[in-house]
Amino acid sequence: MLLNGKWWRVLCYCCTLVQLVVPVIIPRGKMSAAAATGRFMYFAFGSNLLRERLQLANPSATFCTTGRLKDYVLNFGLWERHVDNAWHGGVATIEFCPGAEVWGVIWTLSNENLTSLDNQEGVSQGKYSPLEVLVETDEGLMLCRTYQMNNFHACPPSPQYKQVVCLGAEQNGLPDEYLKRLEAIETNTYSGPSILDQIKSLVKEKQRQKIISLKM
Repeated sequence: MLLNGKWWRVLCYCCTLVQLVVPVIIPRGKMSAAAATGRFMYFAFGSNLLRERLQLANPSATFCTTGRLKDYVLNFGLWERHVDNAWHGGVATIEFCPGAEVWGVIWTLSNENLTSLDNQEGVSQGKYSPLEVLVETDEGLMLCRTYQMNNFHACPPSPQYKQVVCLGAEQNGLPDEYLKRLEAIETNTYSGPSILDQIKSLVKEKQRQKIISLKM
């Protein structure tokens, strides 16, 4: 039986309520340790999969583990129609979708970087809203901060944005099947400068500093 739009929204809402009221046992080990040291856990699924991209504005970011967010799907778009941005195309967000899943990386960040992360995601401008999610990991469920786009309008990402997402997925060992899905994402035709240039410059500088330190 097919459901029209109204009843589909009702079904999704009910599923969300079930997720909220079903008791869940969450291992407190890493989360307690992070909180005790003035840090928080962040689930990244877009360009912030790549360490060098995340550390441009959030230098305290440290890899924790990889994980899977169930009942959400990865999408690319913008918070306004035809708005330009630093990536020159759609950027990643998550949307509730029963049965789907989004893989990503859990980072721990200093509480001092909470504001810089919010600023990167455009929270004060209404582009994204922070969201707490339960992420499945090999060590159990972990409660993490993540971000969801407001007023989503579908829009393909630029080739540069897609490249950063795929590099981050590969860098952190996300499942091969999921990486293939990311590589299959269609892009727009933008070919000019982007944040990817800043990331490349950062990587080159780190490599130069490493060579200098080895010579000393």
